[in-house]
Amino acid sequence: MTLIKSISGIRGTIGGTQGDNLTPIDAVMYAAAYGTWVKQQRNKEDYKIVVGRDARISGSMIQNLVMNTLVGMGIHVVDLDLSTTPTVEMAVTMEHADGGIILTASHNPKQWNALKLLNNEGEFLNAEAGQQILDIAEKAETQFAEVDDLGKITRNDAYFDLHIDEILDLDLVNKSAIEKAKFKVVVDGVNSTGGIAVPLLLETLGVHPVKLYCTPNGEFPHNPEPLKEHLGDIMKMVVDEGADFGIVVDPDVDRLAFIDEKGQMFGEEYTLVAIADYILQHTPGNTVSNMSSSRALRDVTRKLGGTYTASAVGEVNVVQTMKDTNAVIGGEGNGGIIYPELHYGRDSLVGVALFLSYLAERKIKVSELRSEYPVYFMSKKKIQLTPQIDVDAILKGMESKYANEEINTVDGVKIDFAENWVHLRKSNTEPIIRIYTEASSQEAADSLADKIIGEIKVIAGL
Repeated sequence: MTLIKSISGIRGTIGGTQGDNLTPIDAVMYAAAYGTWVKQQRNKEDYKIVVGRDARISGSMIQNLVMNTLVGMGIHVVDLDLSTTPTVEMAVTMEHADGGIILTASHNPKQWNALKLLNNEGEFLNAEAGQQILDIAEKAETQFAEVDDLGKITRNDAYFDLHIDEILDLDLVNKSAIEKAKFKVVVDGVNSTGGIAVPLLLETLGVHPVKLYCTPNGEFPHNPEPLKEHLGDIMKMVVDEGADFGIVVDPDVDRLAFIDEKGQMFGEEYTLVAIADYILQHTPGNTVSNMSSSRALRDVTRKLGGTYTASAVGEVNVVQTMKDTNAVIGGEGNGGIIYPELHYGRDSLVGVALFLSYLAERKIKVSELRSEYPVYFMSKKKIQLTPQIDVDAILKGMESKYANEEINTVDGVKIDFAENWVHLRKSNTEPIIRIYTEASSQEAADSLADKIIGEIKVIAGL
């Protein structure tokens, strides 16, 4: 069992002992630290924080602990109850709140839960803010309110509808074309809140949803990470139902994958590529994804006259780079769509609406759309080292070895070759180097990864 404290929040397994797992005491301690940080940042009379959760089994328990801790600090809480990560992000700004907490462990199995923390703009905290909260928790110096100054909890069940209304108001969401297309779409909500939000969005757009695992009871019917090896049921159901395609989301609905009409994966890396293609055709501009995402986005961006920039891994880094480059679309290759016209956060719901708009305007099948993009294959491997080995020195050695190639050291070492690339990242918690490669075939991607692992071993003296 595990408790992981990091600058991006606190994540752990339910049960076990305090400090080693995400126990009630840990949930209270970190909620209190976050509440203290919010007060330090905002320095005003009244404070308001939005709280929502995915449908995992521990969610209600953790949410009540977190909300009542904030109440005890004199902070008012807007309770969204079952929600999605992007919905909570949008609610923070719509409520003019001082921050937000999403209780979700994203794609991790059901025994996990986490506190994801937002600033007053509904965006994830940067590294500095995250570290400040960890420091506050370590010192345990939270001040609680007197009895007459306790906060209040206000329940608001309107935010799915409000979120969808904002999506429908976007210029590039073509509701009339979608309605005319009369799409039939299978939805795998992995028995979490995507099972509520995605069908609601589809029905509002005039799409017929076929629900698969859309009961929000937290009993995940398969590994909740939306990868091909976990999605056999929906791949079969799309074909059996004669559906136009399938939609898969993770438990908190910030990752999006599609299944084509033949029951084949569209490719999680290509979710962002296709939606960026649509956006760039209507609003030419720049794009951003993280350094471990497919080169296909760069290819599409350049073809349409824009500039592509690779950011460090992590949503907060993607968002900052998007702001710095005035990007019109961005995200992560794991199916995370960030569309600034709506908000700066990964949002599967806006991704679905934009994808439907593109299909409806083109009058094209999903498999036909996929065939238009460059074909790349990725390999993801890692090498386990010993604690005595200087990982930074190894990365420096690889950087020197390939000094004549295009090198990016913003996040580890990324080496761009003419036909492929490799990205080396060290773990912050273990003596591990993760190796990501991409090439024109799976064999070539795996071969490049194995070659790099061999070179690392030589430098490390293994």
